Amino acid sequence: MKHLIIGAGPAGVIAAETLRKLDKNASITILGDEPEPPYSRMAIPYLLIDNINEHGTYLRKDTDYFEGKNIDVVIGRAESLDSAAKSVKVSNGDSLSYDKVLVATGSRPIRPPVPGIDHEKVINCWTLADARKITAGINKGAPVVLIGAGFIGCIILESLVSAGANLTVIEMGNRMVPRMLDEKCGTMLESWCENKGVNVMTSTTVTEIKESGNNLTVVTSNGDQVEAELVISAAGVKPNAEFLEGSGVKLVDGGIEVDRNMQSSVTDIFAAGDVAYGRDFSTGEFSIQAIQPTAVDHGRVAAKNMHSHGAIEHQGSVLMNVLDTLGLISASYGQWEGVDGGDTTELLDEANFKYIQLQFEDDRLIGANTLGMTQHIGVLRGLIQGRFKLGDWKQRLMDNPLLLMEAYLAATQPA
Repeated sequence: MKHLIIGAGPAGVIAAETLRKLDKNASITILGDEPEPPYSRMAIPYLLIDNINEHGTYLRKDTDYFEGKNIDVVIGRAESLDSAAKSVKVSNGDSLSYDKVLVATGSRPIRPPVPGIDHEKVINCWTLADARKITAGINKGAPVVLIGAGFIGCIILESLVSAGANLTVIEMGNRMVPRMLDEKCGTMLESWCENKGVNVMTSTTVTEIKESGNNLTVVTSNGDQVEAELVISAAGVKPNAEFLEGSGVKLVDGGIEVDRNMQSSVTDIFAAGDVAYGRDFSTGEFSIQAIQPTAVDHGRVAAKNMHSHGAIEHQGSVLMNVLDTLGLISASYGQWEGVDGGDTTELLDEANFKYIQLQFEDDRLIGANTLGMTQHIGVLRGLIQGRFKLGDWKQRLMDNPLLLMEAYLAATQPA
């Protein structure tokens, strides 16, 4: 059996390792489009603050790891896929054949349609090559503008401040991390960052980036002009699936539609990670879930079904994001925005930057936001994923959201 994995991120590596465990003799090839060994993008901020070197970002540290597993790692970009011929055309002119293929090509940064966005001093923070440019471009105390205060933006924010940048963050939403935190939580996070010396501008967009001597001037929709030696763009991402046009694979919102086996609309073509339109555990619906734990989960399930189709069904990923922003931990779980007809409760200590908000449907906990509180991370996930009927404990949590451990023990102990 010949397995081809397009994409050298966490989903692709986990899939390759899973396939090797299941079949000692199969041919397994990983096609990656960057010159470095497979690495984690989530490790790049730690590289920027010198907590690790480039080798520390690698998913597997031994230089001969993949060779030892008899997994070929090939450098090149997939340009097209012929599902009838079961072959992939690569940017270096080669053609790779397969019996089964996993598309784990991830996503790439979106460049907002702003005049000046293509200037050489406007950089994404997505690849190791980007990280090298940022490290070379930041001088201690230098003015830096970060476009976007979403999940990725806030991870980058931490490293930019630690590197000594005089940072301004521009976010089009009315709060920080608007796709992860409710208004109270996101606004408190904004206050925390401002207290740490970061200039945060929300409900604002960048309208132009222009040269100003050796620096740049970032013009905003509210009329402000911010000087910057460097601009980092973190305005969102989109799936890398364009090369599948004409292959017969069904795309939804730019991502690959998959079934419960992580198989696409075309037999023997599977998808995993940021590029897959995967199942949400909480809603049962399908969407792009661009977080690393989901990618790893996808890769494992896809590989098992590539080896033996129908071996396992993906039950859906519990959307859970945990973010450390300048020492303040924020988190979102499941349906943190709530549902129609559901109940919600919260506990707020604004002065000490502590907040917890719970969402219920009937007597089940379905989602939560927390800020400055880390003791309940595992319990919250367990209650949501377990779909436990809380009975009287729902009202107790409505009255005191901090009784999560007690509620969990009551829900999980035999009657």
